[in-house]
Amino acid sequence: MRRTVHFAVSPRLTALLGETYRQTEAALKELVDNAWDADAGNIWVTLPAPLTAEPIVVADDGSGMSPHEIESEYLDIARDRRSTKGEYSIHLKRRIKGRKGIGKFAGLAAARSMRIESVCKGIRTVVDVDKGAILNASHDLEQVPLPLTETEASNAVNGTVITLSNLDQALNFPSADKLRTLLIYEYGRESGIKIYVNGRVLDVEDLPGETESTSASLPNAGEVKIRFTIAEGKLPKHPGFLLRVGGKVVGRPQWFGLDKNQDIPDALRKRVYGEIEVDGLDQVVTADWGALVENSKAREEIAHLVAERTTTKLKSVFTREMNLQQARLKQEIARRLQNLPEHRRAFTETALGKILTRFYGERQDRIDTIASVILDAMERDEYWQVLRNIDEARHGDVANFAEALHQFGLVELTLMVERANGRLHFLSDLDALLVNPSTIEIQMHKAIEHSLWILGAPYHLMSSNATLKGVVERYTDKKYSGTRAAKRPDLLLNTDPGEAYLLIEFKRPTHPVSRADETQAQVYADELRELLPAKPIHVALIGGRRAAKSNPQNDPPNLKVWSYADIISRARHEVQWLLSNAAPSH
Repeated sequence: MRRTVHFAVSPRLTALLGETYRQTEAALKELVDNAWDADAGNIWVTLPAPLTAEPIVVADDGSGMSPHEIESEYLDIARDRRSTKGEYSIHLKRRIKGRKGIGKFAGLAAARSMRIESVCKGIRTVVDVDKGAILNASHDLEQVPLPLTETEASNAVNGTVITLSNLDQALNFPSADKLRTLLIYEYGRESGIKIYVNGRVLDVEDLPGETESTSASLPNAGEVKIRFTIAEGKLPKHPGFLLRVGGKVVGRPQWFGLDKNQDIPDALRKRVYGEIEVDGLDQVVTADWGALVENSKAREEIAHLVAERTTTKLKSVFTREMNLQQARLKQEIARRLQNLPEHRRAFTETALGKILTRFYGERQDRIDTIASVILDAMERDEYWQVLRNIDEARHGDVANFAEALHQFGLVELTLMVERANGRLHFLSDLDALLVNPSTIEIQMHKAIEHSLWILGAPYHLMSSNATLKGVVERYTDKKYSGTRAAKRPDLLLNTDPGEAYLLIEFKRPTHPVSRADETQAQVYADELRELLPAKPIHVALIGGRRAAKSNPQNDPPNLKVWSYADIISRARHEVQWLLSNAAPSH
């Protein structure tokens, strides 16, 4: 039987069709979410080969939809199934993932045509949706004809197939690898479902990072296969090792003793996402299939194998990443300590390594803040007095030597806390200067010039020098003399160990930075670039606020506009975070 149905009138459909997804893969995930909500045990996503006219197909073996459900529920764009059917699916009691009312049409963000084919209770229902007809209808959406066909399908299995054809040629073809990565974060640990992308089921290898596979034949556990990925970037849900016995999941992910290894930082351990497969261990699985029997020999063997095969890899990753961090900071360390005795540098690198180990896994900007504070502390004499005490105690009694070593362990954190508190006092003083209506550019310049850590990463690694100051002075003396002296800008030119200069122009704290100010600052950079052609010059303007008509979305990529209040607030937040995490324990 063939007839015509219509959308329930709602402006939300127009809003959906106007949505843009950062990736086509994100739109396809919406369709997978809907299949999950329909209690599917299997979902198959088939993507076209690049530069072909093939469609995208998302199929599932869920509950399917009857003709009545399609017309009264699916095509009702404003309908939120949670309001009528609750937060959980009907049969498997899964928590609903689909977006409220509109996620089912996400495919139209990538294609011009969408066919919905669903089998439920022996009836196959097919509906065709044309995106062009909907867009042309504007506000008369209820007039858009949607051909619906019903046929008998008494021997067919329930489920739904979404076919997306006439793909938008302005978008890149969907990538199977990107889609797998997107789905593994959401569904990688879900039980009772398998998701296939181009015929391959999701597994740990789809997570971005380094993947290892190993196997062994154990006396009690039998054949054991271990696969794990050390994730990079976004952390996966439910890290650890998921155990499968005869293909069936046993409980939730476990660590098998890896969490007791003090040599593996928690931040690194929580990046481990793995699976362990064994056969024939039903007799040592608890009755609820929640875990292996704790004192079983098989579990002990598996735990030993996990420790043996994963610890070496984790330590290798840890060492490499720590070396990269310290290498990136090496030039800054050398610059900061160039006026100190040579022997202090080795101690500083050791101390810095210990602190970075403590804070392993933190964001890069926070690591930079920690390094900056530590380098401040290393320039003080208190640290070196402790080292002298250790050297003297080395030849004395054991108790004195032990106490000296204890103090050496505490002093790095203690001095870091002291320096961090000093930075908070500095920020309070800077705040007072900022709110004083008589404060002018040069005063803010002098206050910030030797404390560029306030700008945050990566700018705190920058510094000026006599050569750069001389270049700026000669430039401004020549261009802004005589009657133009009053227009002389307040400029600070900095460099870093990398590949760029940073030109900062300070404005009065009461001055709103306008588009004209931005243009003029770019002119300064262009003219200074003639004197310093080796590296590009980035520009930062600091003032009271950004002018209301200056839209930051239109800023060139080498330009930053900050308010004094913003940079002080950000800096205070980072220092307070450091203090809350670095207080030495007793």
